[in-house]
Amino acid sequence: MSSSCRRPEHMAPPEVFYNEAEAKKYSQNSRMIEIQSQMSERALELLSLPEGHPCFLLDVGCGSGLSGDHLTEEGHCWVGIDISTAMLDVALDREVEGDLVLGDMGQGMPFRPGTFDGCISISALQWLCNADKKTHSPPKRLYTFFSTLYSSLTRGARAVFQIYPENSEQLELITAQAMKAGFTGGMVVDYPNSTKAKKFFLCLFAGVSGVLPKVNMKGKSVKKTRDWILEKKERRRRQGREVRADTKYTGRQRKPRF
Repeated sequence: MSSSCRRPEHMAPPEVFYNEAEAKKYSQNSRMIEIQSQMSERALELLSLPEGHPCFLLDVGCGSGLSGDHLTEEGHCWVGIDISTAMLDVALDREVEGDLVLGDMGQGMPFRPGTFDGCISISALQWLCNADKKTHSPPKRLYTFFSTLYSSLTRGARAVFQIYPENSEQLELITAQAMKAGFTGGMVVDYPNSTKAKKFFLCLFAGVSGVLPKVNMKGKSVKKTRDWILEKKERRRRQGREVRADTKYTGRQRKPRF
């Protein structure tokens, strides 16, 4: 396998891989920003938070704060934790709204019990399946993470992790350690019939069993189209925000002026 095809977690530990050059991509690469935004939107949707009620959320592996931007946009307050100082520096430069914490999630979450109403994590959890040091035991690090996360959530809260599992064994390892720590729930796989678009979301419940959300079988409305705008406006109305009334001109492309 060529180095260009290798998974990031095989190339270097996260605090090394996410250096200044890599971190800059997360604030300058429009495709990366778009993908991160879409996955954050879906993760927040899967959290099923009460409508019109701002929540206090944790973003694990927050990186440069792109997922946090979406949480802010939807009216929530958040704290982000990440192992990469370079990524957090980019988040600081971008002046994100959330509070930022430097930390290794495999060593546990340094928060008081019952602090957060929910947790999201985009493309970070699979890093714990690697042993970057001789002292690292993936099952132990996963269990430490999940057990401390469990205690930092309010009872009945959810945690949603978008992950890129390497194989079914990784999925089983991650899920087993989450259940051992007290969580219930399971995997939601969006676009299961597509090799390219398939996305894995681990949806966990803390202290209460819930019904897993429905799988997303079809694509969302294309961004900036009328349907997309109407969906977004409707979400904001449900949150109690003031939104302009819909008209026949909503989402209509304007003709260029000459």
